[in-house]
Amino acid sequence: MPTPTWQDFADLAVKRLAASGAEYGDIRIVHSSTQSIRGEDRRISSIRDLDDIGFGIRVLFHGGWGFAASSILSLEEVPRVADLAVEIAKASASIAIEKVVLAGEPVHHDRVVTPVRIDPFTVPLTQKTGLLLATMESLQAQPGVVRSSAELWARRDRKFFASTEGTRLELDLLASSGECTATALHDGRFASRSFNTPQLRRGYELIEEADFPGQASRVAGEAVEKVRAPAVEAGPYDLVLDPEHLSLTMHESCGHPSELDRALGYEANYAGTSFLTTDTLGRFRYGSSHVNLVADNTEPETLAATGYDDDGVACQKWDIVRDGLFVGYCTNREVAPKIGAARSRGSNRADSWGTVPIVRIANIGLEPGGATLDQLLADVKRGIYIEGHGSYSIDQRRYNFQFGGDAFWLIEHGRRTHMLRDVIYHGITPEFWNSCDGVADRSHRRRYGFITCGKGQPGQSGWMTHAASHARFRNIRVIRGERRS
Repeated sequence: MPTPTWQDFADLAVKRLAASGAEYGDIRIVHSSTQSIRGEDRRISSIRDLDDIGFGIRVLFHGGWGFAASSILSLEEVPRVADLAVEIAKASASIAIEKVVLAGEPVHHDRVVTPVRIDPFTVPLTQKTGLLLATMESLQAQPGVVRSSAELWARRDRKFFASTEGTRLELDLLASSGECTATALHDGRFASRSFNTPQLRRGYELIEEADFPGQASRVAGEAVEKVRAPAVEAGPYDLVLDPEHLSLTMHESCGHPSELDRALGYEANYAGTSFLTTDTLGRFRYGSSHVNLVADNTEPETLAATGYDDDGVACQKWDIVRDGLFVGYCTNREVAPKIGAARSRGSNRADSWGTVPIVRIANIGLEPGGATLDQLLADVKRGIYIEGHGSYSIDQRRYNFQFGGDAFWLIEHGRRTHMLRDVIYHGITPEFWNSCDGVADRSHRRRYGFITCGKGQPGQSGWMTHAASHARFRNIRVIRGERRS
């Protein structure tokens, strides 16, 4: 007897689900391979290769969901798990106060493959470890740098999706990234500075193009300058934020509040719910006229551009904020009808075969403006230029927040002068985005990915990319934070 294919397993599951009387069902078979290599202080500290395979089955029976999963992929296990999912769905339906109704979606038959020039899983381990060792050597060649670290990461997800509606999808998705950090010591105080390639759906060519040993000397020099820099004086400042820093600000203050399940009160874990409740759609002034936030799950190389989500819905592009007005949510097939939408936006994703798909943030980006970075800086008399990610805190409705960063420079009369440390700024989301009075042009646009976006219970890690050009914000309250690194 020939070895069963994933198509055979999927057909078996779908046939079983259809025979149960369920109004909908699907199966996701996922094989994930992950490699991470980390170095610390001129040595390789860990090499991890993980391989994981399994399948999950969802069933909608009389308006109630059921889900079951298994790591045993066999002709005997698939029917057993399908029956269990149906049994759970029937139990859910028996106590459901409100029945689930799915938004419609065309039937799709497709294959999606991440285009890569160099498969990171074929690059010799000695080449990767050699790169990390050379990077750390360059970091610690700088006097004053006392610690160094560097890391490479890659993951491939092979997935087969099939539904009782007839959709059949085969996905082969890959992502890569790398980073390095220098930590300097001065007068009993530590400070760190980092460089990273964003997580993108690209191959090892992303790492080769980054030139880690070359970047290391700059990173190390800025770590030493940062640790010796004066602490910021509290007060109001104009801020000019770089794309990497903005990626986190957008993620927390726009991405999460635009998830419709949060706005509906369905999702209240991990600082859940949202101030962007459904009565604000099309009416709420989220930001100034310079603020245009667009969800684009179709942009090549971005993390949420998977071709289709885990509802089998095709990835799309849509507005979240247009000319400062809040106009759109991230949705799945379950919650889209709650706001009268005929179709999901395709934002339903699970982080593994063993987890249930939930609404996740899209690739939300700030659309470019017409200025250059020099022009944004030129109109600042007293301000701070911020690069990179740092500490952050935001309330459960995503309304009040504070953000730090990785590096800070004082701006005086239109020019960056010297570095600062311990910068933390406070804001209220709509007030902050309404203070935006300039965005740099497309030549300044950069993309930064997230692979540890926490949501759900049990918790899941979501993936998405946020792109931006530099932007300027007026009269923002800054305090001195006690930073240890």
